[in-house]
Amino acid sequence: MACPICDKPTDKAYRPFCSKRCADVDLGKWLSGSYAIPSDDPNDAGPLEGGSEVQRREKPH
Repeated sequence: MACPICDKPTDKAYRPFCSKRCADVDLGKWLSGSYAIPSDDPNDAGPLEGGSEVQRREKPH
């Protein structure tokens, strides 16, 4: 099995990665939002459009 970050052989200690560095790179991608699961459900995108829930409540209608 190859490391999903750099394609080197994996190390048992860091599986599925080859090193701590690649494991940290992957974690950074998750934390930054680089990885996302697409959705066609309009309820998933609702809170992201037009600002936060608090901002929408504060706007006059």
